[in-house]
Amino acid sequence: MPAVPEQYNDNEQPQKDPIIGQGHGLSENEGYMIQQMIREEQHTRRQLHIPKEDLSTEATTSMRPEVARVVGISKVRKVLEMFNRDFLYGQGRFDEYKDGLIFKWGDGYSRKHIWITTEGDNLVLETSHFKKCDKPYCNGTHHILTPELYTNLDIVNQELGDRFRRPVYERSED
Repeated sequence: MPAVPEQYNDNEQPQKDPIIGQGHGLSENEGYMIQQMIREEQHTRRQLHIPKEDLSTEATTSMRPEVARVVGISKVRKVLEMFNRDFLYGQGRFDEYKDGLIFKWGDGYSRKHIWITTEGDNLVLETSHFKKCDKPYCNGTHHILTPELYTNLDIVNQELGDRFRRPVYERSED
C-alpha cells in the first residue's frame, strides 16, 4: 500500500498550496504580450486605470505619507503586483486613495477587490466574511496586522493569498 502524503489526514480535506507571490518564469515582456493577447481576444475597451476626470472625490493619485509608509514596509503592493502579473496576466488594476490602496480585477458581475488601509501603524485588510474567523487578528470584517505581523513576508503572502482566493465582491448599486 502506498504511503499517504503528510498533507492528508483521515478527517481533513487535502490542503491547498498557498498562493505566494512568486513568478511562474514569465519575463516582463512575456507577461505584457499575454496581457495584450487577452485584451485583444476580449475586445475590451476597459482601461487598466481610471482616468483622472472619472475618479471619485475621495480618490487621489497618492496615499498619505503615513499610509504609504506602512504599505511600503509590508510589501503588500509588490506581492499584489506579482499576483496581477502571474495569475491575472496584468488584467487587474490598482487605485490609490489617501487612506489606502485597492486592487481590483474582473468585469461586470464578477468584479472583485482587495482593499488595504491602515489604522495607526497597523495594516488593515477587508475580508469577505462577516463573522470572526479563527485568526487572532480578525475582528469579524477585517484582518488587522500589527507591525510584527506585516513585516513577516510569510504572513503577508499567506494573508494576501487568502484574500486573493476569497476576495470581496463589489456590490451592485442598483
